[in-house]
Formats: sequence, structure tokens, C-alpha cells
Amino acid sequence: MISPISSGNVKTSIFYINDYHGKSINMERTMSASNTFDARNIDKKDTDILKLSSGDIMVGEDITINRAAIMFQNFIGITASAIGNHEHDIQGNIDKVLQYVKFNMLSNNVKINPRSPWSGVVKSSVIEEVNGHKYGIIGSTPVDLFTRSKLGPLQKDLTVDDAKETIYDIQREIDKLKNQGVNKIILLSHLGNTFEKIIATQTSGLDVILGGHSHDLIASVKEGENLLYGKDGAPVIITQAGKDGKTFGILNLEFDNRGIIKKVQNNIGYTKDFHRNMPLEYIFNKLFKDNKIYGEIKFAPSEPNDLLISSNPHGYFIADCMRKDLDCDIALIQSANMRGYFEKGQVDDRILNDILPFKNELYKIKYSEKDIVDAIRFAAETSYNSKAHKPGIFYVSGLRYVLNNKGQLLSMSYVDKSGKQTPININNPRYDKFYVTVINDYCAQGNDNLSMLNRPQQIVQKTGIDSAVCVANVIKNTKNPIEITDDGRIQVVSQ
Repeated sequence: MISPISSGNVKTSIFYINDYHGKSINMERTMSASNTFDARNIDKKDTDILKLSSGDIMVGEDITINRAAIMFQNFIGITASAIGNHEHDIQGNIDKVLQYVKFNMLSNNVKINPRSPWSGVVKSSVIEEVNGHKYGIIGSTPVDLFTRSKLGPLQKDLTVDDAKETIYDIQREIDKLKNQGVNKIILLSHLGNTFEKIIATQTSGLDVILGGHSHDLIASVKEGENLLYGKDGAPVIITQAGKDGKTFGILNLEFDNRGIIKKVQNNIGYTKDFHRNMPLEYIFNKLFKDNKIYGEIKFAPSEPNDLLISSNPHGYFIADCMRKDLDCDIALIQSANMRGYFEKGQVDDRILNDILPFKNELYKIKYSEKDIVDAIRFAAETSYNSKAHKPGIFYVSGLRYVLNNKGQLLSMSYVDKSGKQTPININNPRYDKFYVTVINDYCAQGNDNLSMLNRPQQIVQKTGIDSAVCVANVIKNTKNPIEITDDGRIQVVSQ
């Protein structure tokens, strides 16, 4: 247990963020939270202040969104960040945003091609000195990077060490920092909470893991859960602040003169409790200078508790827009592709970017009935039975389906454009019945182990647009304000 020794201790307060996924409006709110944090600590001369990020603040291929993500981190004073999987979404144009980075980007478990734009940018670790006290900061990239990213130039740019090698990489970096006289060591991890717990217990000399990737919201400190002990018997604190910029963390620590944690307090803050920072809002509005208003939402329900496995009328509305705008039989959108929800009021580009930040190109593909059933079944069962609920269920248009509370598919129907429902035999779906389906390129390439959707020979059209364009087109061509309601097309029943 951590003892309440305080004499001669070093006090540290860390403002930490992770997995904002490009949500610029929540960045504005976080700026206000960061300013409040600064004001509360301005007279605390005995406390070392750090501001750190565990990655995935960027998202998608849109250069403007990712410039905003970098500017946000610069403005709030982030000094170091892990490199998450979504920092790699801009595969061909990453050099156009890296030039704006003013903080250290860290990953000690990647090997980078010298010709890559990342070459010379990424460091394994850094030493930050505050009030004469040294902190070693290490970064790690997810070992499942290539299953969480689109196929493309990224595979030529770098390789990622596997789980066993990553633990070795981290220990080697800890030892290097220790040899340089650093005894307070922080890992900025985008490895996910399950792996972070293993790292905590399988290394020596690590003090704090600021986590990411699995989107866990870890409040307070509980022994055995996020207070663990390393191989040297010293305490290791693990934190993580959820996802999508809804929350941030403040970790208060006291270290003794050996760099051992003696006191700890972990607080979670909610960005909804803060106003959008007006200066940053002004800068972002200038950055998003071509921001267009498309129409108005008259009514929208609240966001579901868990976007990845819940019935979600916001997702249904997006799928309906994809199907209508591209005139297809069926539309599929993976729930993980959404990062927000609609609210009553005007809909503009920034709102659509917050909700649909990835900008994945939509494909029209002829999928067999079996392909569609297999995809929906696999996504549901996998998501309901994984801790992080990844990869997320499919929101649909042109289909209705029922799951039990274990994610098992119980029934499905095709719904044509007139509203007529035709049952699908999910136990014996047809190989010879095809539907023109709109889906994004990430899923169409078979990512997230959705190999049944990788049917390049059946592509009808690569549309050159993303789902946000479809939503914008439908809204601006609808005369009356839109009401988003739940028609029950996906049902989850107890069984």
C-alpha cells in the first residue's frame, strides 16, 4: 500500500488527455478546463506541472481536422504525446500536419523507414525537467496498429514490435533513463488497458502509465485495478480518460527522494462542464473557413450510453442518408465510425466533422446475402464479447435485425425502398442473392477481421465521397427541419 509519507517529497500534477478523435468542439471546452487548471496551480511553486497526451487526438484523413488537433495540443501546453493508430490515418499527407507539431511525439516500439515523413520526428523517450526535478517520458504505439488502420503507405513506412518485444522495449528505455539519473518515469501508452496492466507488473522502475486506445474511463485509484506493483515491488499507477474529448484527467502525485510514489489522487473532469474557449473557437472557425450550414435538426434524442453496441437513431439517420444519396439497396456504417451525435439546431461542417471525422471513401459493392449476414453476425458477437466492445455493431439502412444480450443474431429482414420487409434466413443465407450496398473503404478492405466484406471484384463504384457528404446532401435537400427518431430497426432482447 502507498503510505502517507510527505516530508521532502516531490509533488507533481499531470493534466492528461487521450483519444479525442479530432473532436474540435470538445477541444475548445478542454482549453477552458486547461486554463482553469493553470489558474489553480499558478501559485503552487512546490508542485511540478506536466501536460501529456496518450495519442489519438488526431483522426481521419482530413488535414484541417488534424491541424486543429495539433494546434489544440500546442495551445494547452502538451509537451509530449504517444503516437496512436489515428495519428497514422493521414498516410499520404502526414508531412503537411507534422510541420505544426511543437511537442515531442513518442514511440519506442516502432522501426521507421528513413524515407518516411515520420523519420526524424519520432523519439523513444524524452527527459523533462521541472523545478529541477527530472521526469523520463516514454511513448508506445499500439501493437495492433495494422489491424486498426487502412492498408496503404503506412505498411511501407514502419513496423511495430509485437507485445513481448514491446515490454522489452519499455524496460530497455526505463533502464536507459535510470542510467541518466532519472527516477520518475511515465509511460504514455496507446496500447490499451489490458496490456497496460501487464506492462505495469512485468517491468521495473515504471511509476505511471497514462493510457489510451481501449477508451477506458478510469476514475480514482483502486489497488489491484489501477494501482499495481512492478517487478521491483514499487507502485505503478494506471490512468485513462475515456474517449472523444468528453473527459480529461488530473493526476496528483507525491514522490519520495528515490522516485517512489507515496501519495496519489486521480481525478476525472467532464468537458461538458466547461464553456467553449472563445479564442480557440475563433481560431478554429478561421481554420475551418469554408464552414457551411446545411440545414436544421428539429429533434434528436440523446446519445446512447455505449455507441458501439447500442441501438442508435443517429447512426440510422446517417445510414439512411448514405442509402438515399447513393441510391443503394443497403447501407452499412460501423458504429465505431461515429464519434458523436446530432443536437437540435443548425448542422454545419464542423458538427459533421465531429460526428464523422474519418473521411473514409464510400464504395458501392454487390454483397451476397451471406456476406451481409456474416458481417453483421461477426461484428455483433465480437463487439458484445470484448471488453472495449470493438469493432462495434453495424448501423443499417435497408435492414432490420434482432440480437440477444450476448450479441447473437436472432433474426434479420431486408426492407426495400417502399418499406416492404422480406425475412432473411440467417441460418442459411443465400450465396446467389445480391444487394448493392454502400460501405466505407475501411470495412470494404476487410479490416477488423471483416474478411467477408473484402470483395474487390464485386465493387460497383468507388464514389469519391464520404458519409458526411451524404448527410450534408440529404439535409440541404430536405425542405423541413429534420426529426431523428428511433424506429427500432436494431433491437436487443434479453435471452
